[in-house]
Amino acid sequence: MGRAFEVRAASMAKTNLMKSKLYSKYGKLIYMEAKNGGYDMDANLKLRALVDKAKHDQVPADVIKRNIEKAKGGTGESYTTCRYEAFGPSESTFIIEALTDNSNRTLSALKSSFAKCGAHMGATGSVSYTYIYEGILSFKGLDEDATLEALAEAGFDVNDIITEGDSVTVLSKPSDSSDVKATLLKVNPDLEITRDEVIWVAQNEVSVPEEDFEKINRLLGFLDENDDVTNVYHNISNLPPTED
Repeated sequence: MGRAFEVRAASMAKTNLMKSKLYSKYGKLIYMEAKNGGYDMDANLKLRALVDKAKHDQVPADVIKRNIEKAKGGTGESYTTCRYEAFGPSESTFIIEALTDNSNRTLSALKSSFAKCGAHMGATGSVSYTYIYEGILSFKGLDEDATLEALAEAGFDVNDIITEGDSVTVLSKPSDSSDVKATLLKVNPDLEITRDEVIWVAQNEVSVPEEDFEKINRLLGFLDENDDVTNVYHNISNLPPTED
């Protein structure tokens, strides 16, 4: 076995860690949405959409059910959504979204992570003005013409529609994202949704030199290991390869 076994075991451990974090992220989101908006998915469409997305990302049914049941029980847990902005090596920038029950702990951990990598946190608005916040919906089952017609009839003014092979992507205002999806599902209830999220997109990307790859990888590793962090966005065009 030797080295080959060690590499495979390390890879499995990393995969399990990623799955655990994904389950934790969805667990918190589902719990908070059910607690604040109600646990009846026929009435709480945001919860239904969140559960559908969790299922698409292969989150186990028991994780979903357990957190909805926890919300029904009215437990005292409460999470706050936070957004942080930061500057990394070689003019790279970061937007970090977190869901935490202790914002002071989360901020302290993030400051430490960036400092260890020769980077630093920025004030609110110092980075986000160089990004666009938009909804992204990718699917199969409607062509571009049918998509454009359906959205035009519904009165949507979307940012863009992109076609790649048999896949269509609609870029929309974040506030329109759910309604755009509902409109297209009325046209084709069997639409195959491959991506459905609202994200921060950098308007200008940067290419970091190879000498900064180690710092970038170390920083991304710290962020990945932080259980409070839910999403990380950056403007790096040549993301360095990770070590096996």
